[in-house]
Amino acid sequence: MTFGIDRLLADPALRKPLEGKRVALLAHPASVTRDLTHSVDALIAAGLNVTAMFGPQHGVRGDLQDNMEESPDFTDPTYCIPVFSLYGEVRRPTGQSMGTFDVMLVDLQDLGTRIYTFITTLRYVLEAAAEHGKAVWVLDRPNPVGRPVEGLTLLPGWESFVGAGPMPMRHGLTMGELGHWFIDLLKLDVEYRVIEMEGWQPDAAPGFGWPTDRVWINPSPNAPNVMMARAYPGTVMLEGTTLSEGRGTTRPLELFGAPDIDARAVVAEMRRLAPDWLAGARLRDIWFEPTFHKHVKTLCNGVQIHAEGPSYDHAAFRPWRVQALAFKAIRALYPDYDLWRDFPYEYAFGKLPIDVINGGPGLRLWTDDATATPADLNVLAAADEEAWEQIRQPYLRY
Repeated sequence: MTFGIDRLLADPALRKPLEGKRVALLAHPASVTRDLTHSVDALIAAGLNVTAMFGPQHGVRGDLQDNMEESPDFTDPTYCIPVFSLYGEVRRPTGQSMGTFDVMLVDLQDLGTRIYTFITTLRYVLEAAAEHGKAVWVLDRPNPVGRPVEGLTLLPGWESFVGAGPMPMRHGLTMGELGHWFIDLLKLDVEYRVIEMEGWQPDAAPGFGWPTDRVWINPSPNAPNVMMARAYPGTVMLEGTTLSEGRGTTRPLELFGAPDIDARAVVAEMRRLAPDWLAGARLRDIWFEPTFHKHVKTLCNGVQIHAEGPSYDHAAFRPWRVQALAFKAIRALYPDYDLWRDFPYEYAFGKLPIDVINGGPGLRLWTDDATATPADLNVLAAADEEAWEQIRQPYLRY
């Protein structure tokens, strides 16, 4: 299959509208061509007048490990063009930076999860482009977790940098498709174009969204492989808890644990509560010691989610429910467990991080209610998922 960047480079007719235009590129380390040339190098070699670059969270270089670590603006040492951070002093492009280009090319590898901030950056770019009369082109890339939809829809008033709009946690759209949805949702008057992929088959084995003939490059430091991407719509919720999500290990966001839980007991309780929620992947109890972040240098007992191998069933695997069920099991086994962190997650003050992550308090309230069952949460989530399936239908391009 062919990504948007490769189609643009291969077809002079696609590039022709960019002749004589000042071009900006919004990119990160995974913004590469099929032969692993970075997009900025390839675009300049193709003759485009690239006058600026923009970087999302973790920076153009992808060098900042943790969340809430801000990137500075700088001058690219190779091409002597300005590089503007959209996760530094500002989250939205400023008037000064918007004056450096006519067309912005967005070439970001997404993970298909609402909380992954690249889609929020896309929304902010589209809003700024509408305000300043600039054009935006998305060079489309695969959603590596394909088309399945899962999770609660973000509630009105819960928008944040990790909640770009009223969609469920696992949205099943590409960046290019999301751009069209944002434009309609926000009623933006903006020149927008998607350089679509060719040959993407989001339901096809063995990649189920990610083409196995393409090299995986971390779009952010703790996104090391496709298995992490598959688990991420659930494991990202761990960022709102006292449980380790595996930062400081070699398999971040594929596992969870803490020094004071019995992982085998947690898995057994998960199976007792809702065995059907565990379909599609394998859970394995493990021991690990994070080298940084939560529970640093402390032995943890935990669970690894194996969304891979012969037991993996893409249609059946529901990572958001798996992780929700783990919270419910821990609450059942340890009723007084200090599960929820309390700090201004992604600068959202006055709200618990777990609620910011989920776009509302529903998941936390269900977890903490001893009388609430998996069936209760399933009713709420299924209604949101069915509604989103209908909403997103007009925007599907593949």
